Order: sequence, then structure tokens, then C-alpha cells
Amino acid sequence: MKKYFIAMMAAMLLSMPAMAQGKKVKSLEVSFNYQKQAGPGSNQYAVWIENEKGEVVKTLFVTSFTTKGRVRGNEKPMRGYVKRPNCVPTWVKTVKANDLSDQQLDAVTGATPKAGGRQTFIWDFTDQQGKKVKKGKYRVMMEATLYQASDIIYSGTFSTQDKAGNVVLTSKLTEPKESHQGMITDVKAILK
Repeated sequence: MKKYFIAMMAAMLLSMPAMAQGKKVKSLEVSFNYQKQAGPGSNQYAVWIENEKGEVVKTLFVTSFTTKGRVRGNEKPMRGYVKRPNCVPTWVKTVKANDLSDQQLDAVTGATPKAGGRQTFIWDFTDQQGKKVKKGKYRVMMEATLYQASDIIYSGTFSTQDKAGNVVLTSKLTEPKESHQGMITDVKAILK
């Protein structure tokens, strides 16, 4: 009887990962290690979701300098991407930032972390208005301005019907010899 019980328990434990893989996913978790870099023109990033047509469904996060800029002295307030066009340019173009109000940008903006650490953002399969998106294929995008015009973009395609697990990400670095590459490392996207 004892052997039978142990065999049943072992079979249950072995089947648990298979059962977990079959469950419906409810979110996408995007995470990466961030290490603040020295110098102007760095430390800006954005994380967003696009549909199959390449249209932005939802921006999960963009650094505040990108959208609000920084005013010093008698300077006129100006969005960061206007003052510094190299500031996450792919996100700016794709989201059509010039067409968005300050309130719309404020809703997705956060401070650039002062210290390094793991950054995590969750997409709950809703659009910018909070409505559930249609079933289908989507692309997760993460762009970081490493230094001046040096940029890195991570992207991966997935479906809302996929099973839980990692989304395969590819990356494109504009300046292969960039010394600020350590700003963003260990980028992951996981369907949960």
C-alpha cells in the first residue's frame, strides 16, 4: 500500500508542470535588470505592446524625461524627445507622441530609477483605455537609449492563446561598441 501511495504521489508531481502549461494565460510580465549610467543622453527607456499591424495597443512605461523633459533656469518647458530627438525614438514614432496630450503621456510615465535593480512591468491584455484586447498576435517592445544616439530594442511576438512560458526576444543594438550596454540586461518576457 505504501509503495502504491508513493507511486501515485510521484505521478501527480510529474504531471503538475503539464497541467500548469495548459492553463489560460492572463498576463505578460516584462522584466530586466537596470543599471543607471553616467552622462547626459542616457537612462531612458520605454516598454509597450503592439498589435499585428504595428500599432501601439498600450504603453506600459516610459521614463519621465522622455515625456516631460527637464526645465532648468529660465528654459521653456519642452518634452524630452523634442529637446533630445535620440530619446527612445522608436517608441516616440510608433506611439505618435506628438498627437498625445500631456495627460495621456502622464498616465504611462514614471521616474527613471535612481539606483539599479530589477524592473518589472505587467500587461493584463487590456488596451490604453482599460478594455480587454481581442484574441490574437501581439508584439512586446522594449527600447532603451543607452547614450546619445545609441539605442537597443528588444522585441518578441506572442499570441493571447499561447501557453504559459517565455516569449522569445530578439535584440537590435545601434552601436555595437557602446560602452553603456550594461544599462539594460537580462530582458525577459513571460506569459503567466
